[in-house]
Amino acid sequence: MSRIPALVAVLCALATVALGLVYAGGHSPGALDAGAAQAIAGLGHTTLNVLVLPTEPYVLIPAIVVIAGACLYLRRRTDALLAVAGPALALALNTWVLKPLFDRWKNDILVYPSGHTVSLVTVLVVLVLVAKPKVVTVVLSVVLLCCAAIGMIGLGYHYLTDIVGGTFFATAVVTGVRAVTPRRVPAPSAG
Repeated sequence: MSRIPALVAVLCALATVALGLVYAGGHSPGALDAGAAQAIAGLGHTTLNVLVLPTEPYVLIPAIVVIAGACLYLRRRTDALLAVAGPALALALNTWVLKPLFDRWKNDILVYPSGHTVSLVTVLVVLVLVAKPKVVTVVLSVVLLCCAAIGMIGLGYHYLTDIVGGTFFATAVVTGVRAVTPRRVPAPSAG
């Protein structure tokens, strides 16, 4: 087991639970949520729809296929497995375990952690782990997540804290899968 991904997974899982416990069973925004919604209230509906596009399945599923395919082409089977298993596991756990467990509602829908965010962030974390250069991938991922967050809040899909919880949870799952996935170690040179 790799220590750094395991540590990241544990810390992010704890943050998901801690934040979730604060808002568990709630039906209204916290002060941070209300402030975020108010800050972006003036953006137009078309702009918000464009910003939320990266969270849609018709964008993310082809992205997963391309990432997994590229990894297979490069003979990086464990990375291809991560690209598929990380998002699938995170979405299943989020939908069937965490949302009912935390029981946070918005407009008669369970919202914590944000499934839109879990979908997007799992793919972004996979990219950060498998792509190079890392710095560029991290910066682009953060920008994309911030834009999507603005769209989700502005369209009323989620509170900011749902998005933060979804980010922590998605990161926990993907780094956790990475930590327990055996990595192939190159054989030492004989010459």
